[in-house]
Amino acid sequence: MSFFQPQFVTETAAVRVRFGPGVRHEVAEEIRRLGARRALVLSTPHQSSSALALAEDVGPLATGIFSSAAMHTPVEVTEKAVAHAREVGADCLVAIGGGSTTGLGKAIAYRTDLPQIVVPTTYAGSEATPILGQTENARKTTLSDARVRPEVILYDAELVASLPVSMTVTSALNAIAHAAEGLYAKDRNPLSSVMAVEGMRAFASALPRVMAAPEDLDARGETLYGAWLCGTVLGQVGMALHHKLCHTLGGSFGLSHAETHAVILPHAIGFNAGAVPDLLAPVAEIFGGPNSATDPGAALHAFAGSLNAPLTLAELGMAEADLDRAADIATQNAYWNPAPLDRDGIRRLLDDAFHGRAPSTSGRVPG
Repeated sequence: MSFFQPQFVTETAAVRVRFGPGVRHEVAEEIRRLGARRALVLSTPHQSSSALALAEDVGPLATGIFSSAAMHTPVEVTEKAVAHAREVGADCLVAIGGGSTTGLGKAIAYRTDLPQIVVPTTYAGSEATPILGQTENARKTTLSDARVRPEVILYDAELVASLPVSMTVTSALNAIAHAAEGLYAKDRNPLSSVMAVEGMRAFASALPRVMAAPEDLDARGETLYGAWLCGTVLGQVGMALHHKLCHTLGGSFGLSHAETHAVILPHAIGFNAGAVPDLLAPVAEIFGGPNSATDPGAALHAFAGSLNAPLTLAELGMAEADLDRAADIATQNAYWNPAPLDRDGIRRLLDDAFHGRAPSTSGRVPG
């Protein structure tokens, strides 16, 4: 089927993207292409050794390392990083890591307009977007700004070859969420829909192969390809229920970002499936089989289960007593969603996700 729409708007940004095993060793070349000479290398504490190796590879073009990136991009960490960047006279940023490090680079760029080079080590896909999520006073907020989008992305399959399979799976489901919600986005366009489907197909093809042989560079490369496509979708169109719930659970309750996406995704898609069955049909086909009559939420739930992904909010550390407050926060401010939103329906969705039940279709539009 074609994704043609009679009317649509699409914008493409000038981002340099390179794929290839070992491409991380070309960071110095990319710094010079930007006209920069003093790169600040960013990472989380856990990946500080990777940051050090990259800085040594870059040599005199590295002006320092800031290895305190944290999950959900706390504003207080960003302020320290901005002060450090100014102190060392950084004229560009090089972020190596997953969503936490990429988020820190974006947050610094938003405040300083420094150019960014991102070397992803997970499949979060946020490197392909102009979107920044930040946490302050236990609330996560998002913004979109051209200054936030990285100028260069280097996808190196060697860097994800040693990523633990469990992290691979949850990070991939995080990326798949961008594509799945992109299919019914209010501002979707034919290009974003094509990329969403291709990105999900790449993950559906490659993830079982990664499970079987984690160091298979071809499979790892295909998952990075999927991450790039899904992330690009996130950067082009608006998100809805799924991302709102994940921001609520992460920002207000401290749940791990990728794992939360993995648990919530089937339930959010199931909730919306009744309202937009045609738009979500590719999800059921990709993850349930070409002749599947399975609901897209159920297909995603089964796919996640086949990869041993977490299926309950309980196992992520969520307290059942906090579900009411989570439902209140998630429905506090109005936002667009294909299925009507109400507090009771969201509370039921969260309860299903907490206990790991099969996704329901509580968001169905009455016939």
